[in-house]
Amino acid sequence: MTLTPARLAAMLDSTNLRLDASEADIEQLCREAAAYRFACVMIYPASVPLAARILAGTDLRIGTVIGFPSGRFSAEAKAAEITTVHRAGAHEVDIVMNYPALIAGHASAVAAEVATLTRLAHDQGQLIKVIVETCFLNDTQKRTALEICEDAGADFIKTSTGFGTAGAKVPDIAAWAAARRGRIQLKASGGIKTLADARALVEAGATRLGTSSASTIIAALSGAPEQAASSAGY
Repeated sequence: MTLTPARLAAMLDSTNLRLDASEADIEQLCREAAAYRFACVMIYPASVPLAARILAGTDLRIGTVIGFPSGRFSAEAKAAEITTVHRAGAHEVDIVMNYPALIAGHASAVAAEVATLTRLAHDQGQLIKVIVETCFLNDTQKRTALEICEDAGADFIKTSTGFGTAGAKVPDIAAWAAARRGRIQLKASGGIKTLADARALVEAGATRLGTSSASTIIAALSGAPEQAASSAGY
């Protein structure tokens, strides 16, 4: 696939999950995303109402994180958060799988939670991405996580929170692309800072990239002078 600036921009979730992000930072992220036509902004739940106000009158999508970054929240708490952010204006939810439970051998419980949350998000018209934190999983667990997300009907499986020991890896995206049974999409996130990073992950099979360097990556593809990243945390 030939990557044009517009095509790549439509694949980027422009992200600010910095712990010290200010309202001004979120406003800048939103205005930048609307100008570049990114896939969505990805922010914390408490920032969704602010983003909804800034982006009113545009068709720019708002995404937020659920059970972030550990995944060690009850299914009921995650469900409540999904509903709350829906009411506040979030179109997409990136939920953190309870990957510690998966590692501990409780795959059936993890699968039940993912299925429940996927149904809820879809009933509300939200797109759902499931973060599995690949840096902590072995190859068998990564394959099981993929199967759980596929069986639940999730829209995407996603590599990382950006808060683990490593982020997106090309071999993980390539392995999922080869192993998936249906049409689930793949989101890479964590450590994607350059155009070369983005190209490699797209070529491996990713159709969404979560990055705090979205404008820098597009500037590099456009041949424009690179800008400093306006956010961090992914």
